[in-house]
Amino acid sequence: METILFKSRYYTAYQPEKGRCFFVDIRGKKIRMSFCQLLAFRQKVLAMDLDAHFDSELNRHGIEILTLCNREHLFILDTLEVIDLKMFVQGIFAMSELHALVTV
Repeated sequence: METILFKSRYYTAYQPEKGRCFFVDIRGKKIRMSFCQLLAFRQKVLAMDLDAHFDSELNRHGIEILTLCNREHLFILDTLEVIDLKMFVQGIFAMSELHALVTV
């Protein structure tokens, strides 16, 4: 059984009741991640330059290419999806911290 950890407009994060992994649903594709992979995912998302999406010289097409899990998964995201992804990642870690406090 999986519990929804956090859900945004485009993405959903799940955590199984047993086990030390996470599942992230991106465009209907459910990706299993260890905690280390989730941290790497967060770093990639935080490194995305959102300001460049609004400057045609820096990001002419307004897209981001995201690869996950050693390039096993590839996603092309538009500006709205990037904005939502940044909020989604913050939400995952905020809910994880709350869940850890409740279960202690």
